[in-house]
Amino acid sequence: MPSTHLLIIGDRAALSWMVTEQRMAFPAGRSKAARALEEGDEVFLYTTRSCFRNPTRDLGRVIGRALAASSVRVLDEPVVFGERTSTEGCRLEVSGLAGFREGLVLRDLVPRLSVFPDTATWSVRVRRASLTLPPGDADVVRTDLEPLLRPYGEAVEGYRWESASA
Repeated sequence: MPSTHLLIIGDRAALSWMVTEQRMAFPAGRSKAARALEEGDEVFLYTTRSCFRNPTRDLGRVIGRALAASSVRVLDEPVVFGERTSTEGCRLEVSGLAGFREGLVLRDLVPRLSVFPDTATWSVRVRRASLTLPPGDADVVRTDLEPLLRPYGEAVEGYRWESASA
C-alpha cells in the first residue's frame, strides 16, 4: 500500500529544480529517509521558513502534491545546490502547485496532525529530507491543500528562475 510523505525543501534553487524538472534529490547521508519513498507513494512538497532566505517573513508551507514516479536510486551524476551534494533521487509527477510563496501553512495544522505529538517542538521533526505521514494526517493535509492547488502547467512558471540550475 502506498505511503504519503512530506518532502522538506529548505533551499529555493533546489525547489525550483525539483518543481521544474519534476525530480527529487536527497543529500548524501540521507539514504534512510530517501529509501522510505517508493514508486507510487504520494508526496506533499513542503518549503521551510528559510527556503527563500527570509525566515522572519516566510512561513513553512505545503505547496504541492505529487506522486513518486520512480523508486529512489543512486543518481548517475550528483546534483549540487550550494554546498550540498545530492547523490540519490527519484522522478516525481507533480499534479498540483499552490501559487509561488503561497500554500498551506503547516504550523496551523500541527495541532491536528499526530505526526507532531508535541506542538511546542514540532519544527524539529521537519529538519530532515522527508517525513512519512500517518494515513489520517495525510487525509488532513490533502483535504486542506486541495482548494489551494492549481494544475501543474498553470503554476510551474512561478517556480522557475535562472539561478536554479543544478
